[in-house]
Amino acid sequence: MNVSRIALVGGVAASTVLILAGTASAHVSVQPQGEAAKGGYAVINFKVPNEGDDAATTKLEVNFPTDHPLASVMPQPVPGWNIKVTTSKLAKPLDMHGKKINEAVSKVTWTADGGKIEPGRFQQFPLSVGQLPEDADQLVFKAVQTYDNKEVVRWIEEQKDGAEEPESPAPVLKLTAAADEAHGAAATGSDSDDKNAAADQSKDEKTTASASSSSSSDNTARVLGIVGIVIGIAGVAFGVLAGRRRTA
Repeated sequence: MNVSRIALVGGVAASTVLILAGTASAHVSVQPQGEAAKGGYAVINFKVPNEGDDAATTKLEVNFPTDHPLASVMPQPVPGWNIKVTTSKLAKPLDMHGKKINEAVSKVTWTADGGKIEPGRFQQFPLSVGQLPEDADQLVFKAVQTYDNKEVVRWIEEQKDGAEEPESPAPVLKLTAAADEAHGAAATGSDSDDKNAAADQSKDEKTTASASSSSSSDNTARVLGIVGIVIGIAGVAFGVLAGRRRTA
């Protein structure tokens, strides 16, 4: 009886851990398709899971960072959803391709129009964005998710260094090194390879020269040896002939 109770309690505890883990990880997030390099452009996806048991998601609002505004934001059409892009006046104009930009996107809103995110499902909302900042390692987007039962979930809490993940974390886009930096690293590696190849070639040439020198020395030694033998034989023959003449 005690064993059965322990097993039951353990099973319930394990199930609770799994449920809590699933709930904690099921939040609105943003990921790039490929890389989001500093100073460049990228296609990013906002992934929206539905956490409700008996309600569907019918609206998503994504607020863009004001400390690093993005002048170019183009949404990809999503079947069953209307898209609204909101722009705001910038306190400090952006310089983009030699042009002064006075406005930037402050919010993008997707509203269900025949489509919705049912319980146990998720939907992705793609955007093409740029020019990404060169002086930041990440961009924080604050999102608001609305259900058809009027429930609103605000994914707006920013992660603090060294702290646990907040209950409703804001989506964070991680930025990678600028393309020029990557090319520079590749070029440095190429130069290093060239230097190594030149060093190897120099070693090979020295080895070949040494082998040629050794071969030449061996050939000279052989010739001198043969000449010595010939001279020795000639000397012996001369001695034999001289002895015969004396005898005669």
